[in-house]
Amino acid sequence: MISHGIHIYGPAIDSETRCTHYHSEKDIIAIKFFCCKRYFPCVSCHEEDGGCNHAVWPKNQFDEKAVLCGSCGNEHSISTYLECKSSCPNCHASFNPGCSLHAYLYFDIS
Repeated sequence: MISHGIHIYGPAIDSETRCTHYHSEKDIIAIKFFCCKRYFPCVSCHEEDGGCNHAVWPKNQFDEKAVLCGSCGNEHSISTYLECKSSCPNCHASFNPGCSLHAYLYFDIS
C-alpha cells in the first residue's frame, strides 16, 4: 500500500497506515524497521511479511526519520517521536498512547 507516497508493507488496511492488528482511530503511524529499512504498521505486520533479521534502532541513530504519521505523511525522527508520543508535532493528529508500551520492539530505549 502507498501512503503519502511511501510504500507501507504488510497488511495495512487504509491510507493512514492502520493494519489488521491495530486499527483504532489513533493507530496512524508506520515505523521504518532498522533491519530492512521498510515501513510497516507494526511488528506483527513485519513478522507476517517474513520478519527478516529483526533489529531495533540503536540510540546513536535516533536522528533518522523512521516514524511516518499516517494522517499528514510527515516523517519524524525517532527522537522527535519519542518526545511527543501523544500526537503528531506537524498536524497534531492523536497517536495511540499504547504504542509507547511497545517502543522497545522498535527502538533501543534501555
